[in-house]
Amino acid sequence: MDRERFEWLVTRAVQALPEEFVARLENIDVVVEDWPTVEQLARAGLRHGQTLLGLYEGVPLTKRGRHYGLVPPDKITIFRKPIEAKCRYDAEITVEIKRVVRHEIAHHFGIGDARLEQIEKGED
Repeated sequence: MDRERFEWLVTRAVQALPEEFVARLENIDVVVEDWPTVEQLARAGLRHGQTLLGLYEGVPLTKRGRHYGLVPPDKITIFRKPIEAKCRYDAEITVEIKRVVRHEIAHHFGIGDARLEQIEKGED
């Protein structure tokens, strides 16, 4: 898949989020990169060669105090090449982009990996 289409799918995945979430996405950039950097892998607790599909870098809404402000935007990075390597068809890429975008947006709202795993498995 070419980069332009991939980026369009990421934008569409963000726009497809429920309005109550989109309305609270202030001061956040969503970007596409081909691969994670060594530093990004380290921040995620991974080593070179391990897979990282997306990464949230910032201060979750639940951790912000009254004096939070005048800070650079939080950043969500969606990694194109690992997603493409995981998926065989364009339709699978589209579904995976939506899943990864929702996952990283959830981190912005303060939901951790353990809880996300429960939600994705359909556990309450």
